[in-house]
Amino acid sequence: MTALPGLDTPRTDTPKLLRSVFRQHAAGVAVITAAGDRPAGFTATSLSSVAAEPPLVSFGVGTSSSSWPVIAEAGHVGVHLLGEDQRDLAAVFARRGADRFGPATDWHTGPHGVPLLEGVLARLVCRVVARIPAGDHRVVIAEVVHGDPPDGGRPLVYHQGRFTALRD
Repeated sequence: MTALPGLDTPRTDTPKLLRSVFRQHAAGVAVITAAGDRPAGFTATSLSSVAAEPPLVSFGVGTSSSSWPVIAEAGHVGVHLLGEDQRDLAAVFARRGADRFGPATDWHTGPHGVPLLEGVLARLVCRVVARIPAGDHRVVIAEVVHGDPPDGGRPLVYHQGRFTALRD
């Protein structure tokens, strides 16, 4: 068996390599929210469907994130799929130090006290079932317990370091 060029030599810059490779990977954009002393939330591109029975999703969250202390204790989270016209909302929840639940954000308290964003493509309320250590992140596994079926629309996508829309 022949080794692929470059794959037989260990690399010391693998975090940088991983980031550069995944800049080429288009991902849907979600906002994850949770209730605490103050509501918390962050933009995630790591959202994934895990299983249909029971209905499980997963997402990653950095342990250095300002949202992590709330997510670490939350029994339930909100999962919001953003539409192509919601770049500004994605940017607010991605920006460190932003007033994510300030007057510019349209939201209300939903089931289990979860902060729910209005006007998104689709949203779910999920019960956290596991937080799995993964390097400087935790992978959160959560079971869907409530939701709003999507009305249609086009998703917001993250690609090459920016929020964008799908092209036909």
